Amino acid sequence: MDVLPDTQSEEDQREIVIDRVGVKELRYPASYVGAGGATQATVAKFEMTVELPAHLKGTHMSRFVDELHHFSEPLCSASVMRLTEGLSKRLQAERAQVGCEFTIFREKEAPVSKMRSMSDYELGMECRYSAEDGNEIFLSLQVPVATLCPCSKAISERGAHNQRGLVTISVEADESLTFEELIDLAEASASCELYAGLKRSDEKAVTERAYDQPVFVEDLVRNVALGLKGHPMVKWYRVEAENFESIHNHNAYAMIEA
Repeated sequence: MDVLPDTQSEEDQREIVIDRVGVKELRYPASYVGAGGATQATVAKFEMTVELPAHLKGTHMSRFVDELHHFSEPLCSASVMRLTEGLSKRLQAERAQVGCEFTIFREKEAPVSKMRSMSDYELGMECRYSAEDGNEIFLSLQVPVATLCPCSKAISERGAHNQRGLVTISVEADESLTFEELIDLAEASASCELYAGLKRSDEKAVTERAYDQPVFVEDLVRNVALGLKGHPMVKWYRVEAENFESIHNHNAYAMIEA
């Protein structure tokens, strides 16, 4: 049988390094182990790239998929970093990056009735391998919360306007930092956390909890930033908060980066 030509491995004469080349929007089944040890199945969307030297015409796209197909570990910072390092070796690249986005669920207990339900969270991570500069790990997540306006509470004779908000946290961190720690921080920084299932007694409790803990969008990002500032496992962070205002036809937004 004739040997098929390997066009990707041919030399390129333009002398330009490509910083990242690979595959995006690659959906693949995956698993995640929560802080309590329970494993849950999920579907992750991957972006996998490597640095391409100036002398090579192209990379081998099939090897990205094949490397992922043989990756059987649950998603976490350490396992995705191992996948990234393996990709670098497989493609003989000095630098490699693997990013993924996926959804997890956490079981939550309502405060009074103890009714149990599942809440979903959108998570993401990016691992960067460099033979020269070392490894970098970035985590990101979105946490829905409830906020109650301090100004509205202060000026109103009855009640105060409240709304759902979304906290987005991005960090450069060590492998030991967990998503669950970041979720807990975001929820504790708001007026109240959200639940999928609530009885009437629970609705009364969470409404009153929010009323007792009013926060502006500015308070929300500062509360989260305070938990990240000086954290031994956090090297860099960005916190964003967006309130889907209930009495305005626009959203309120704040961001802190350090």
